[in-house]
This record gives sequence, C-alpha cells and structure tokens, in this order.
Amino acid sequence: MEGENKKRVLLPRYQQVAVEIAERIADKRYQVGEKIHARSTLASNFNVSPETARKAINVLVDLGIMEVRHGSGAYVLSREKAQVYFEKYQDVQSIQEIKNEIQASVEKQKQELDNVSELLNQLLSQTKRVHNVAPFVPYELTLTEEAEHLESTVNDLNIWHETGATIIAIQQKNELLLSPGPYAKICAGDTLFFVGNELVLQRMQHLFYPDK
Repeated sequence: MEGENKKRVLLPRYQQVAVEIAERIADKRYQVGEKIHARSTLASNFNVSPETARKAINVLVDLGIMEVRHGSGAYVLSREKAQVYFEKYQDVQSIQEIKNEIQASVEKQKQELDNVSELLNQLLSQTKRVHNVAPFVPYELTLTEEAEHLESTVNDLNIWHETGATIIAIQQKNELLLSPGPYAKICAGDTLFFVGNELVLQRMQHLFYPDK
C-alpha cells in the first residue's frame, strides 16, 4: 500500500523542470559558466511561466548546481552535482510515476494542443498556395515508419548543410516543438515544418524517402 501511495506522488512542475535542466547540464547541452535566462530561455524551452522557471533555478541554486551572481543572473556552476541530482531522481522515479505524469499532462493540455493544431492547420491551408511568392512560408513533411533516419537528431543529419532547409518546428504526438535545437530527435509520426524553396523541399523529401 505504501508503494502504491508513492506511485501517485507527482513532482510539481518546477521540480520537473529543475530535473530536466540538470539533465541538460549533465549532457553538456548547458555548459559550466553559461548564463541561463529564466524568462527567455527556460520559459520558452520548457513551455512554463517565468515564475515556474525561476523556482526551478532556485532549486538548482540550493543544490549548488547553479549560482546567482548579483545583478547579473543565473549561471551553471557544477556539472558533477547536476549529474548526481539527475541520477538520484532517475533512481526514485518509477515507470508508473512517469506514466501518471504523462497522462496528467496530456489531459490538462489536450484542449490547448487541439487549439494549436487547428490554428496550425488553418495557417498551412491558407499559405500552401503562396509558396512561390513567399519562400519563407513553412513546408511540412510527415515522417512515416518507412522514412529513413528515424531516431536521429537534427544535428546527426546535418539537415541545413544537406538540404538547405531550416527546421522551424516539429509536431510530435502531443507537443509542438518550436525552434528545435540540434539535439531534437526525429521519430516516426513527427511532422517537420521547414522553410526554403522548391528545391529544398525536394531535397528534404529525398533525404527521408530516397526511393520515392
């Protein structure tokens, strides 16, 4: 019974963000000495309010993973402590807890996601006709199980150098990832939104579907 109660415990969102930041520090995506802006960087990357981002930084400051320099901002202080914190969290986080978090998040955000998808569909349907005169209107490419290079990152594929495409968003199952970084993983079912000309579109299609 005690174990069952433990499985129902969900971390507050700011603590989840703190863990995710620690993971990025441990993975060297955020470098020691790097300044991290709560309002712009974290709030947008993790889709949370600036207040939630600030609370997450406070957790990491308390743990000695980050430091606040007076009048300057928050900086990454220790990769080792970030690694310890992330691994400790992984040790206590059960599969059931993760499942519960995902279900709660999906239920809470479903309406917002539906609205985003609908607006995006409207935007695309209205703008597909004007690609020739407006080259910066995004193209879309949905990846099926037959696509090449699944489970690769944007960085692995060197997409801009290979095709000239600039990826501006990735629609995943329950998330629209705007301005995805080089470590964004491309999976089956994702829809890539990118800008470029007609040749860029052909190169992208050939990259993922070389036989077609």
